[in-house]
Amino acid sequence: MRFGLIGYGAWGKYHARAIGKAGGAELAAICCKSEATAAAARGDFPELPVFRDYRELLAQPELDVIDIVLPTHLHAEVGVAALESGRDVLLEKPMALNAAECDRLIAAAERTGRVLNIGHELRLSTQWGTIKDIVEAGEIGDPLYANVSLFRFPYRKGSEDWRWRRETVGSWILEEPVHFYDFVMWYFERWGDPLSVSAVGNSIDRESGLYDNFTSIVRFPQGIYAVITQCIAGFEHHQVMEVVGREGAIRAWWSGAMDRTLEPTYELKVRRRGQAEPEALTLAASGEVFELEEEIRRAVAAFAERRPLVSGQEAKKRIVMCMEAERALEEGREIELQW
Repeated sequence: MRFGLIGYGAWGKYHARAIGKAGGAELAAICCKSEATAAAARGDFPELPVFRDYRELLAQPELDVIDIVLPTHLHAEVGVAALESGRDVLLEKPMALNAAECDRLIAAAERTGRVLNIGHELRLSTQWGTIKDIVEAGEIGDPLYANVSLFRFPYRKGSEDWRWRRETVGSWILEEPVHFYDFVMWYFERWGDPLSVSAVGNSIDRESGLYDNFTSIVRFPQGIYAVITQCIAGFEHHQVMEVVGREGAIRAWWSGAMDRTLEPTYELKVRRRGQAEPEALTLAASGEVFELEEEIRRAVAAFAERRPLVSGQEAKKRIVMCMEAERALEEGREIELQW
């Protein structure tokens, strides 16, 4: 399966390596935004064609899948073009800046009959994915509560400072909390979509309109609720996930000097139904670099079977959650969700 990679920045380079490691996949072409990243791509992959315009890459006839790793404001434009070129698409999260752009992508996939897969790779974590398995198996009983907390260093600015400009990033709530909303909606999907969201937050730079500190409460059917907190005015990268059920509980944490470290420390403990004490599970390597490699490996099989790992319709709900959480923060009230 021949991949064309659009985007060769900090995270795009990891995608390139992951494609090379996945069985049945081959990196066949790269498109770069700047001459500096194009030079880096030529140095890393001298045998491959490297383009500066994504339209030139899409004009190459031999490609099967387009992997898009670009700033968020470009996702809809480039994703629609890739689908309309007749290729399946792996699109990095967040899916798009808003629900309307998500609809454009979904419509393009339906119109062309191509597979659109949104890259929520953290689902494949040996920690966060195992939590889903435990909840689904009923090992802690019906869920009551979840807490997701991230304390980390500020976001990298990215090419042309795109991650620090509202018109290109959309919101810092779209950057990593989109993963956290995905977790709790995924863990609790058997009990239904969220009913409402409320939020508070503040910012070191009040003029930016971007929130360094953010907390929201999401209410689900049957009294289930989740608390999601992000602080990006901290240091290093520390994440906690807790899920409590009527008959047990789960707690997991992950820490590293950086989010992409290959040598993190982490743990997952669970007290299952009927157990007096928790047990620590033995896990394979955890971290977004490992999860990306697993995502590419599974995506190859999923594309061959004509199905997404995470569909556009599912990923759109996560964008709506982020947008409504920010609206709740700005309006100072709880927002009822309409699906």
